[in-house]
Amino acid sequence: MSRNRKRSLAIASVAAVGLGGLSVIQALPASAATGCSVTYTIASQWNNGFQGSIAVRNVGDAWTSWSLTFSFANGQRVSQGWNGRFAQSGTQVTVSNESWNGSVANGGSVNPGFTGTHTGTNAVPTAFSVNGVACTGTVTPTTPGTNPTTPGTNPTTPGTNPTTSPPPNPGQKVDNPYSGGQGYRNTEWQAKANSVSGGSRIANNPTAVWIDRIAAINGTPNSSSNGAFGVREHLDDALRQGASYIQFVIYNLPGRDCAALASNGELGATEIGRYRTEYIDPIAAIQADPKYASLRIINIIEIDSLPNLITNVAGRGGETAQCNTMKANGNYQAGIAYALQKLGAIGNVYNYVDAAHHGWIGWDDNFRPSAQLIADTVRQSGSVNNVHGFITNTANYSALQEPYITVNDQTRQSKWIDWNRYNDELSFAQAFRTELTTQGMPSNIGMLIDTSRNGWGGSARPTGPRTTGTIDEQVNGSRIDRRIHKGNWCNQSGAGLGERPRVAPASGIDAYVWVKPPGESDGSSRLIDNPEGKGFDRMCDPTYTGNYRNGNNLSGALDNAPISGAWFPAQVTQLMQNAYPPL
Repeated sequence: MSRNRKRSLAIASVAAVGLGGLSVIQALPASAATGCSVTYTIASQWNNGFQGSIAVRNVGDAWTSWSLTFSFANGQRVSQGWNGRFAQSGTQVTVSNESWNGSVANGGSVNPGFTGTHTGTNAVPTAFSVNGVACTGTVTPTTPGTNPTTPGTNPTTPGTNPTTSPPPNPGQKVDNPYSGGQGYRNTEWQAKANSVSGGSRIANNPTAVWIDRIAAINGTPNSSSNGAFGVREHLDDALRQGASYIQFVIYNLPGRDCAALASNGELGATEIGRYRTEYIDPIAAIQADPKYASLRIINIIEIDSLPNLITNVAGRGGETAQCNTMKANGNYQAGIAYALQKLGAIGNVYNYVDAAHHGWIGWDDNFRPSAQLIADTVRQSGSVNNVHGFITNTANYSALQEPYITVNDQTRQSKWIDWNRYNDELSFAQAFRTELTTQGMPSNIGMLIDTSRNGWGGSARPTGPRTTGTIDEQVNGSRIDRRIHKGNWCNQSGAGLGERPRVAPASGIDAYVWVKPPGESDGSSRLIDNPEGKGFDRMCDPTYTGNYRNGNNLSGALDNAPISGAWFPAQVTQLMQNAYPPL
């Protein structure tokens, strides 16, 4: 029996509540007022904690707003919720609509969810009301799946949800997949965030799921960097949450990340066949399942790849042998083109290709050549429509804006800016979008900026420009980004959470996103043997005095870091302390 089949048999406790004992999908007569059916699911539970999901279906007249009430029987308490505003008084829980999901047509549904605590029996609530009108019916609980550990470590994922609601209509392509709904909250990352003091303040933000090796497609229960959930389990969880979109990072190219060791992958430079058949094809097959047609599936395609073929090859100061190999064999372009072609053929999938960041390709000799290479690779996929947009600053720390510095002929001479045309990520992303359209990309492409770790708040954040001293002293005293050098990329000391995920924040920008989940390491600060192909890069060692790419400066990395992708509590604690905007 396959692992996924075993999980599908572990069905959670469910209360299916209908009207008058009839099927939960029975419609009320046309003259009816409020009517509803409810499916309450214990999605997972561990020790004295659990995750609940509530599917509320309108079977009466349309709602312009809604308020769901129910009562717990055994002292359960709601810890945090989503897709609704939760309040609890004694045993009674009230869930009111958010500003964006108050209108529900006849036959429509809303799916609030929550995490909570319980003592003793975690009994299922037996009565629900919407807008003061009871949703009455038969309660049919089944035995809940149990999980004796913390969620995200070895969770039991329910398979089918025994509701008779009709399947969702297939998703239609929209201009901005982030608009008009709530993103998927990665249950496994939530559990990690909640394990850290103060982490509940950030745990409800949507973050991306990293599929950084073949085993991660089906889940890796014993991994320190990937979780027990695979692609299908995350998609199922997104449906249970009522999420409108979910984000995946596609990240397993042959010879991956040829200029860094911490994020080297499992596939050798020539293993393009395995990349296609063992990695992309299985992901595409799962994402194409009609079960998930109502979800907007967003794929972040192969970070830290194509720009390496511009900046870290023969004739450039950052040259590495591995990058020369990957440029010569063409497998970065071939792999990305194949991924775009296979995933882009799925009607509800949105592909965003990585476009580095301003501190990597913002210089004149990198900017246009990078755009040309990226555009050529997209065309190799067979259609420019296989890409929906591009993303900058993925897993990096570049400040979104530098309000106290103007980039001009004077400030460009500083060591910090070093003749770059750009000094912040927003202006770079907008300019790079324009260049990509010049290179033949569709005029309606959108950009994403990863703001998960570029806030740079705290006591070191300047409150105004420095106007005295040398140009270096003025720039250094005015800049938001407090890194030692723009080339420093690993577990940066002093960094903070940036803008929370939000939609259409600026011209040409589809969203600010948290693609790199805060608290997941960039790489180990010393060599750690592991079975996941994760190497050790001296840029993650706080004692390292640097190389050409960071101007031979100290790395600025935090000490005692685990391998890339593994949970790093000290880092997420620092990120919360230095968040900007503050938490």
